[in-house]
Amino acid sequence: MDLNRPYQGAFVGRTHHFALRVYFEDTDTAGIVYYANYLRFAERARSDMLRAMGVDQRAALESGEGVYAVADVAIKYRRPAKLDDDLLILTDILEIRAASVLIHQRVMRGDEILADATVTAAFLAPDGRPKRQPRLWVDMFKRLEGEGKT
Repeated sequence: MDLNRPYQGAFVGRTHHFALRVYFEDTDTAGIVYYANYLRFAERARSDMLRAMGVDQRAALESGEGVYAVADVAIKYRRPAKLDDDLLILTDILEIRAASVLIHQRVMRGDEILADATVTAAFLAPDGRPKRQPRLWVDMFKRLEGEGKT
C-alpha cells in the first residue's frame, strides 16, 4: 500500500466500487450528510470508474477531444448517512448511446441503500455541443453494460 497515493476504487465484476468515509465537512448541523454531497460522492466514484477503465479525461479535455458532463440526474434519498459512516458507491453502466452513457449509482452503508441515482453523462465537444463518444471508450463501456439494471 502506497500511503502517498490517493485512494482508488476498483471493479468487482462489472460493478465499480468506490469507498469513502463521511467527514464533518460532509454533514449539516444535524450531523447527517447534506443532500447535495451525495452528488459529490457519486461524481468522485464516476471519475474514478473512468480512470480505472483507462479513460484519460484530462488528456481528452486538453487535446480538445471533449469531456463528459452530467446532463440529467435522478436521485432517491432513502436513509441518511451520518458522521464517520463508511460508505461504498457502486457504479454500473446501464446503457451506452452515441453521445452519452446512462449510469446507475448506489450509495451504500453496509447492505443498506442510502441513495439511488441514475445519471446521464453526455460527451461534449469543446464548444459545449453533444458529440459522439470516442469509439474506444464506447467499447470499454459495452464490456461493463448491463449489471446494474433494476
